[in-house]
Amino acid sequence: MTVRATLRQRADYTHKFNAQSGRHGWLRLTPAYSVRIVEELIARCDHPMRILDPFCGTATTALSAACHGHQAVTTDINPFLVWFGRAKTDRYTGATIAATRDACGRALRLVARDALPPVPAPPIHRIERWWNPQELDFLQLLKAAIDHVTEPQSQPRTLLLVAFCRTLIALSNAAFNHQSMSFSPPAASAPGRDRGQVFAEAVALVLHGAGENPPGAAEVILADARAPLPYDGLFDRVVTSPPYVNRMSYIRELRPYMYWLGFLANGHDAGALDWSAIGGTWGTATSRLAAWKRPAEAFEHAELGRVLDLVADAGNRNGGILANYIAKYFGDMWVHLQNVTTMLSRDAEIHYIVGNSTFYRVLLPVERLYAAMLERIGFRSIACRPMRKRNSKVELIEFDVSAVWPGGRG
Repeated sequence: MTVRATLRQRADYTHKFNAQSGRHGWLRLTPAYSVRIVEELIARCDHPMRILDPFCGTATTALSAACHGHQAVTTDINPFLVWFGRAKTDRYTGATIAATRDACGRALRLVARDALPPVPAPPIHRIERWWNPQELDFLQLLKAAIDHVTEPQSQPRTLLLVAFCRTLIALSNAAFNHQSMSFSPPAASAPGRDRGQVFAEAVALVLHGAGENPPGAAEVILADARAPLPYDGLFDRVVTSPPYVNRMSYIRELRPYMYWLGFLANGHDAGALDWSAIGGTWGTATSRLAAWKRPAEAFEHAELGRVLDLVADAGNRNGGILANYIAKYFGDMWVHLQNVTTMLSRDAEIHYIVGNSTFYRVLLPVERLYAAMLERIGFRSIACRPMRKRNSKVELIEFDVSAVWPGGRG
């Protein structure tokens, strides 16, 4: 019997579990790993730890660690995810929640009276795919009202903007019935839809989560995981889910939030940010991959070399670009894993949640390559634990690649 045959899809190991878990359900990132995974990986600890997640995403690890009384640090190269991670892990008083609720009411009254000039529509390519005209008009008025009734950088504005992000998707033509975001055909606005009620319900959900402050602390830092962390201290555990080797662009998935909230101004900036991230291949990043050259100090491994040769075969359309993508991904992760050792205490435990991939029917054994990198760097007790089978293809499995760092100064 194969490993996959003994595994289940485990919806509780996906974003679906997060949706019913307080602040973890504020926004969905496609894809996102489940707080259930993090809970299981830190549940065995009966003393406070310092936990690192170098790939923040929606701050699942940091929030979970803080909720269990640990001290968490998480980093991301994407400024929107840093903003959102800070919002999810911040502490909110009863006075702040009351002020946010009041600001929501005032904002909706301004929208109902059409009392403010709307903000400009964001320069999203083919924005008409995202929102019908009536929804777009409402969102422009609502964003203007939120800006009017709250102070910049204030907690009430932050909480209302989180609810605004939920409303963006609720009123859009975006669909999440696949691994990646897709679009339903544009349709006329639903008759009788109360758009203000959609926002009010989003605010109520966000405020309910905001009232549950974690006892531990979490710090969210804007940083590149390939560089040394600008943080003084060593960590007892790493729990993270780095980008998968599947050409999934987080910038593409986050476009609506990033444009509406001012983190992106044009497509060039989106492509540049995607290129700077590990695993990004969207927009201008794809064309830059074609000219990318593998550095001399890149990670070398016989199994990786075999896959690169098969993918780059002349018979595969775009095979050369995809081979470069795979090589660049493992080169980036090789640099990251070497840097992360400088931040670990003695006997620190690491967990990398990764998924394998296929390119032109060639299986890329991601988990074995991670294990090989860790072994070469000097980790011990390396293990690849299959966790669940994924929905998209028969061969695809998610793994927990774990190891122990014998060095450190702790």
